[in-house]
Amino acid sequence: MLKMTIEDILRARGIKAEILAWDLGSFKGQQADVVVAQDDMARHLKDYPGVVVLISNLVDRKEIETKVVGAVEGLLKGAGGTK
Repeated sequence: MLKMTIEDILRARGIKAEILAWDLGSFKGQQADVVVAQDDMARHLKDYPGVVVLISNLVDRKEIETKVVGAVEGLLKGAGGTK
């Protein structure tokens, strides 16, 4: 559900991104520019070298949009602003 929400949000803003859903066991060893997870996963992600976005309420579209778009736009600015 979180994956589909993020896809909808980014698509509506014209931001192209590959969104993958991983469980915690499969996540180890993976690389991503942004990792979005429920805030109770924070301890498992504390050493992750990329951008980590923690969501308190997985059905709060506004929270997801604010946090994810902020993280993605931050990366895009650092990469020259290409969508």
